[in-house]
Amino acid sequence: MDGASAMDPRLYRQFCELAHRQAGIVLKEGKESLLIARIARRQRALGLTSAREYLDYLEADRTGGEIVSFLDVITTNFTSFLREPEHFEHLAQEVLRWVKGGAKRLRFWSAASSTGEEPYSMALTLLEALGDAPIDLRILATDLSTAVLAKARDGIYDEEALEPLPASQKLRYFERVADGDRQLYRASEALRQVVVFKRLNLRQPPFPMRGPLDAVFCRNVMIYFDKEVRQGLVGAIEGLLKPDGFLAVGHAETLTGLQTRLRAVKPSVYARPP
Repeated sequence: MDGASAMDPRLYRQFCELAHRQAGIVLKEGKESLLIARIARRQRALGLTSAREYLDYLEADRTGGEIVSFLDVITTNFTSFLREPEHFEHLAQEVLRWVKGGAKRLRFWSAASSTGEEPYSMALTLLEALGDAPIDLRILATDLSTAVLAKARDGIYDEEALEPLPASQKLRYFERVADGDRQLYRASEALRQVVVFKRLNLRQPPFPMRGPLDAVFCRNVMIYFDKEVRQGLVGAIEGLLKPDGFLAVGHAETLTGLQTRLRAVKPSVYARPP
């Protein structure tokens, strides 16, 4: 059953256990065909002929390099600019309030940054809100996947990707890049200088960054984790947030059932009490 269209249930469970052990990712039942299609890329790259051979290769690899490639291909990285726009509206409102209260240094974390649309959306939202205010501003953008981080660092997108942005922001924060007949746009220096991209496994708190953070966007990633991993992640984020800072999660996500002091202030937005 270890062929191109089917996978032995025991073998599938072994892949599931590996994904959970390494990254906290829960591969659900009935996703065998999707897994087969994803890992086929790595099998071809390595000259392997079956999923069983690939699993054996993963378990024998002591460098950790192939585990990174495996996690790259099995993770879903859908994102877009200004996705779930209410979060960016809330970000702008809170930043103006903090600056009015005397804040001069602002630190943010995009915990599942994918190909960069989220942290760059955060950056342009913050720059628009702050104007010429002399604020020390940084955004840490992390992801498990080295492939999407490479694209995020390049900051190059096609015209369709920029459609959610108002025309004024597109002109102000993106520069045209020549690529034959294709019309591409690169995130401007103003955006890229405030965003730092790093690889990070959300399965493995405590995390190396220091708090306090003003806000954390950890959206549409906890749906892939079980309760134990979600608890560890939310606990770590709570510890990094400043009093009055906030966490934004995906609209399909909730902190219900987790032990946390964070309190809902808007749908899918949770604040740390002052």
